[in-house]
Amino acid sequence: MTASSDILSRFTTKPSGYGVGVAIPPVGECLRSARERAGWSRETLAYHSGLSVAAIAQIESGRRRDVRLGSLLALAGALGVGVDYLATGKPGPPPKLLGHTALIYGSDDEFVASTLPFLAEGLRRDDCVLAVTAGRQTSLLRDALGSDTVRVEFRDASQWYRSPLSTLDHYRRYLQEGLQRGNRWFWIVGEPVWAGLTDDEVLPWIRYESMVNLSLASFPATVMCPYDARSVPERALAYARHTHPELAAGPNATASPEYIGPEEFLLTLR
Repeated sequence: MTASSDILSRFTTKPSGYGVGVAIPPVGECLRSARERAGWSRETLAYHSGLSVAAIAQIESGRRRDVRLGSLLALAGALGVGVDYLATGKPGPPPKLLGHTALIYGSDDEFVASTLPFLAEGLRRDDCVLAVTAGRQTSLLRDALGSDTVRVEFRDASQWYRSPLSTLDHYRRYLQEGLQRGNRWFWIVGEPVWAGLTDDEVLPWIRYESMVNLSLASFPATVMCPYDARSVPERALAYARHTHPELAAGPNATASPEYIGPEEFLLTLR
């Protein structure tokens, strides 16, 4: 039995029935507990997870006995807990689905040399592919992709990267909706808009890059964050190596020796 099927077996097994003295399955009890600890109503959880209020109520009460994996991932991602916790009430190993890579580039050619193979790999696997870029970078990607451009979703970075909180919400909703449509994996190039930011405004975005490792951890996604060394503030460039587990160079990515997990990084960043 695989790890995913083992987890599934914990919350899709059908009991004989519910009634007085019959316990609610762990997923319902744990979901309600996690939601209440977050201080969220069912309506708030529905907004962040993409599930309906009625579906959440049915899961929490135990009336919904079969919970789709996509729904469980969406709920866990919205609440910032592991799938294992919702299924059993016990913490499991840290989720390892998310891939988070920094690309520090100094020329247009370097940008294309890493992002094009990255996007092409997602297309080759017939996965969902998204590029959140702006201006020149969007044009470079479209030119490099050629006829494959129509297979890539493009979003305007100036609209997605307005604030760290709204950006995380954009990505969570995009991934949750994609999972509900049946997508299995996501390849994302997402480049924040650093131009015009003051030193004080840069810091929240550095925190954001670290928070991605927690907030999106349970989602099946591989994310590449390009940093243009010609224009990105020096502080942001320096911290990129601390907030991304991997660094890209050409078509390859290697582990960042300077990476610091968010649990430690967010406590020490000043």
